Amino acid sequence: MQAAVLHGPRDIRMENRALLTPGAGEAVVQVFASGLCGTDYRIWNGDRAVQYPLIMGHEFIGEVVAVGPDVHTLKPGQKVAVEPNYSCGVCPLCREGNRNLCLSRIAIGIDVNGGFAEQACLPARCCWPAPAEISDDQLMLAEPLAVVVRAVARGEARRGESAAVLGVGALGLLAIQVLKAKGLRVLAVGRTEQRQHLARALGADDFTTSGEGGATEAARAFSGREGVDLVIETAGTGVAVEQGLELPHPGGRVVLTGLPHETSTVNFFGVVRRELRIIGSMIYQQEFPEAIRLLSTGAVTVDRLVTHRFPLARIGEAFAAHRSPEAIKVTVAT
Repeated sequence: MQAAVLHGPRDIRMENRALLTPGAGEAVVQVFASGLCGTDYRIWNGDRAVQYPLIMGHEFIGEVVAVGPDVHTLKPGQKVAVEPNYSCGVCPLCREGNRNLCLSRIAIGIDVNGGFAEQACLPARCCWPAPAEISDDQLMLAEPLAVVVRAVARGEARRGESAAVLGVGALGLLAIQVLKAKGLRVLAVGRTEQRQHLARALGADDFTTSGEGGATEAARAFSGREGVDLVIETAGTGVAVEQGLELPHPGGRVVLTGLPHETSTVNFFGVVRRELRIIGSMIYQQEFPEAIRLLSTGAVTVDRLVTHRFPLARIGEAFAAHRSPEAIKVTVAT
């Protein structure tokens, strides 16, 4: 099979690898396509350390072609979305139901070989069957959508509330749709006006930019009070965390899901004085079925989110496209 193998920072090579055979509890998936996100870019660029050589790719979909012994939940021919994180299952966190927080969690495409190849071998429990009629582009967004579904649930979003989504990348544009499906009014907040029309087309009731404190006033005007009820932060920067804390009213909730990699300066006096609830939301637990349902019913649409498509042999161009201002979701097809 063909695989894109990372041998060092920005050193990715197409190689021939042997076809895969599943072991006990495993499945081999014929990869249809893989998404490329900021984590992939940081690994490719050398900003995130990994063990080389590595086949990257953690947002991928495909068809089951073989299953190992003791696998009874899957069968060859099933179309699946891949949940690329699996836990040890035995530590206190896992036994408590917090498998997404497991300190021994393995990430496919980061810790072990992933989906930038024609085939991938992974634990069968990481495969979520999907309706055959769901398009590849729809299913491709199941993994990031599962992140958003959990974040919205963690924020206890309630019909009739006002919400602000900070960041209008793939996660933010998905969050707008999930919040609208739950009956909330949504203010989208972007760094620039570039995606205003798209955010509104996907359901945002209003749009503002985050510069020079304007978002704070916009949140007050939008909610008709001291700020919105709920903030979903998806931008993943230290500045976004600081900005997100300015948008809710006293007693409001802020869900952080963007994984900022730099420090931020938080005014904790304001957090205490306003009794804000700051809630972390880390990937997902059992949100994949709901994500697939939202996609298959059309409650969440993705046709304008997949902006760039490349064949596996041109994966270098995919990484370059990821940095383009026009890119939302870049995919690599095998």
